[in-house]
Amino acid sequence: MRQSIIQWFRFGSPQSFYPLAGRMIPWFWAAAAAFGIAGLWLSFFVAPTDAQQGEGYRIIFVHVPASWMSMFIYLVMAFWAGLGLALNTRVSGMMAQALAPTGALMAALSLWTGALWGKPMWGAWWVWDARLTSELILFFLYLGFMALQAAIDDPRRADKAGAILALVGVVNIPIIYFSVKWWNTLHQGSTINMNKAPSMAHTMLWGMLLMALCFWMYTIAVALVRVRAIILERERHTDWVKHAVE
Repeated sequence: MRQSIIQWFRFGSPQSFYPLAGRMIPWFWAAAAAFGIAGLWLSFFVAPTDAQQGEGYRIIFVHVPASWMSMFIYLVMAFWAGLGLALNTRVSGMMAQALAPTGALMAALSLWTGALWGKPMWGAWWVWDARLTSELILFFLYLGFMALQAAIDDPRRADKAGAILALVGVVNIPIIYFSVKWWNTLHQGSTINMNKAPSMAHTMLWGMLLMALCFWMYTIAVALVRVRAIILERERHTDWVKHAVE
């Protein structure tokens, strides 16, 4: 146990984490490609046409995984930010910074695909529905986190300020998730429930889950690429970075 803790703290150093991230990146890119190909094939060529929504329902294979990931990434980002705030580990703050742009991308993709889906279903591109509004707030939280960090020149101070914002914003995640239960909204409830069998065909379910795994692997790969760039930027005056770049 003690050895594993020591090992964990060793990789909390940018110098140790940089090569580790480099070794992991190709594997996550490969996993993202494999899950993406399988997910798209199931979603668009195998899954049956929906009896009520026709072919237009297939946007859920992008919309739902993007929505899941927008919330999950924020929780992970807040975890890393809080860890950095509590333990003062440099890589933790860098990981939070690296995750934020992808989280904002997933939130934007969720809102955009939701609008495309909502127009034929509700007759409007946008309604001030509880879930849509809380998802929009999540998008602004990502933008606020990135803007706050960019506005502070000192990286350590920027990490601390961003961590406080990220931790405060966590309260929005359960609001998004439970909004369809707490309020009378236009947005449909959860299709997948751990307490009962899914209300969709198995091919639809597997297509959605594979796309979610694709987005997950993509997120990790991009975050590792971005955190390596952040490490090089922040540690550019150290000897090990000069040798790594050479």
